[in-house]
Amino acid sequence: MKLFTIGPVEMFPETLAINAEQLPYFRTPEFSEIMLENEVLFRESICASRNDKVVFLTTSGTGAMEAAVINCFTSNDRLLVINGGSFGERFGEICRIHKLLYDEVHLPFGEKLTRENLEPYYKKGYKGLLVNLHETSTGQLYDIGMLAEFCRENDMYLIVDAIGAYGADEIDFKKYGIDVLIVSSQKALALAPGAAVVVISERIYRDKVTVTESGCLYLDFKQHIDNMERGQTPFTPAVGIFLSLNQRLKQIHNIGMKQMIKEVKELALKFRREAEEKGVKVPEYPLSNALTPIIAEPYAEELYLGLKAEYGLMVTPNGGELRQVLVRIGHLGNVRWEDYEELLEAMCEVKKRL
Repeated sequence: MKLFTIGPVEMFPETLAINAEQLPYFRTPEFSEIMLENEVLFRESICASRNDKVVFLTTSGTGAMEAAVINCFTSNDRLLVINGGSFGERFGEICRIHKLLYDEVHLPFGEKLTRENLEPYYKKGYKGLLVNLHETSTGQLYDIGMLAEFCRENDMYLIVDAIGAYGADEIDFKKYGIDVLIVSSQKALALAPGAAVVVISERIYRDKVTVTESGCLYLDFKQHIDNMERGQTPFTPAVGIFLSLNQRLKQIHNIGMKQMIKEVKELALKFRREAEEKGVKVPEYPLSNALTPIIAEPYAEELYLGLKAEYGLMVTPNGGELRQVLVRIGHLGNVRWEDYEELLEAMCEVKKRL
């Protein structure tokens, strides 16, 4: 089965080799050294400073999203959530469950996020903006510069879920004044699911994290940050994933993040050009380099099932109201152009029969 999914993605041979090894005991100086190196390399990959904190969580990306909200905000704060799909909606669910005040900027499918969408919320006393840098359910990439400017003008903290965008789209922690950045293991890092990295700005750590009671033992940032002083986590970590992370971060360091993003972008753009030449429709809103949404209404699910059953090619289906509208093609991980040529040919064959 060849994966063109958004996560997990096709893994690299070096990662698979590490995964085949016996896991070591982790409460050792050797493992601490690896984790401290992960901290330095990850900061470097997003242009964060040494004063910004890094937390390594053994959880999915959703767990890291929840951790960011409960460690940084209280019931006294009012939050603004960008809801352009199921992942933006998830930030709203987290706020609702934890009884935090929030409003949503709701974007119907196909609508581009603009400054005009934000104007009704200008200077209304919001403390934080919660956004998925690209809404993975639709592939729309939001303008991080515009969002950062809005937060600066409104004295808001900027909380960015970059789970899908990391390694595919430009992310500069310092340049855009990001306060919390969330990444998980199974997308551009091309690792197994089950781990997440959260980077916390010096500002929000000082002003909010140190004085906020998270109400949670396992996801409490203060405990994680204290333990990272010695290169450890407070509870048993996903040892194998963090060992693989070290290898991948070194790989990214050697390639260079800008070069990595350039290669993903070139692959995505070439795929979209070739797809459109074959009559495949792609949405017109701004797209992340991480994936290409294909409009296949009203047979999207049948296209996904046909590719899987007949060709062993796994693309990402959608759920809910987009179930029969979109399938999503990922561009992350160990994939080459020859793989996409095979996929395009198979898509055309399946489409003929639908």
